[in-house]
Amino acid sequence: MLAYADLPLAGVVAYAPASIGNVAAGFDLLGAALAPLDGSLLGDLVHVAPAAQDSFRLVGAYAAALSGDTRPNLAQRARDLFREALVARGGEVGPLAITLEKRLPVASGLGSSASSIVAAIAALQALYGDPLELAELVDLTGRTEGLTSGGVHLDNVVPSLLGGLQVVVPGRGGKPATRRLPWPADLLLVVAHPDVQLSTADSRKALPERPEWRATLDFAGNLAGLVHALHTGDRSLLARCLRDPLVEVHRAPLVPGFRAAQAAAMAAGALGCSLSGSGPSVFAVAEHEAQASQILRGLRDAFSAAGLASQGWLCALDPNGARILAADASPLAKE
Repeated sequence: MLAYADLPLAGVVAYAPASIGNVAAGFDLLGAALAPLDGSLLGDLVHVAPAAQDSFRLVGAYAAALSGDTRPNLAQRARDLFREALVARGGEVGPLAITLEKRLPVASGLGSSASSIVAAIAALQALYGDPLELAELVDLTGRTEGLTSGGVHLDNVVPSLLGGLQVVVPGRGGKPATRRLPWPADLLLVVAHPDVQLSTADSRKALPERPEWRATLDFAGNLAGLVHALHTGDRSLLARCLRDPLVEVHRAPLVPGFRAAQAAAMAAGALGCSLSGSGPSVFAVAEHEAQASQILRGLRDAFSAAGLASQGWLCALDPNGARILAADASPLAKE
């Protein structure tokens, strides 16, 4: 572990990709990291550097959406939990200057809060010479996410941290663990974000306290079928299981135009289409790029008909998750 005096003054910049929580079939258990086909960075950047005193700066396209929030930003909360973890191990954590470039829309269903948290933790972990084990990083990101979403859930932070399609499974000592699931290389993720905010906490309020037994059993069988289909390459079964039998029915009314968008995606040949996380963003699965483009047009046209502007991306899975950017690859490192 590096001593504080040995840290590089220029600091480091970390990127954490956007993510799709739930992936239709796995409420709070499945998550997928996103990589746009055009090579752009769909996620937040965090720059961390030693300083004379703690400071925090918010920049980027979506900074204004957070500027009125008087609570500490999640990047700051991540710093505090990281600091506690290192001090508990006998480490020294001095003052830090943090800059968050908010590139993801807030309350979007794209893992916006998770991206900020994971980028901050990844930058701190790199700055201090990788002192924490993976399980500790997962715990820190999950706990920080729980501060804003109303409870700890890992379906966004884990794929943003580790990349790929991740499933939460029972771990040792009663703690959750994760496993990467296979994903067909030809399948693309089409994402559309309508210009409306829907926080995870508000979206959870729409859910019943206890689901019905029939819905619970349908959920369990559907998720098991999806995992089996991914491991065996059963494309027909995969398509049947790319659905949400548990929470979509309760959240759909919160997103204007969602049902029309979903119908348009399926009409264009999507294997499945549902809310991305708690919404309002929507994702669909396509088998090739031409089909993906047609699906995206259908999604955006449906939102337009509902009176909402939208933006969209054609994506593959991001296999890498959070990563440190070279100084010349990030505008934050040049300031």
